[in-house]
Amino acid sequence: MKRWLMDVLACPLCKCELVLDVVREEGEEILEGTLTCRQCGEVYPIEEGIPNMLPPELRKG
Repeated sequence: MKRWLMDVLACPLCKCELVLDVVREEGEEILEGTLTCRQCGEVYPIEEGIPNMLPPELRKG
């Protein structure tokens, strides 16, 4: 995912701001990391450059 997506992404559960934590980045692409909601604390993984914004109960392990 690109960093500019942080300007448009919000927590799907409470619609609040997300905090980005990058684990692996190549050039301008964030390949692995997490997005954490400032309000409810839910954590959304970024895997292979794709943020998984599904609610926790709908994610595949």
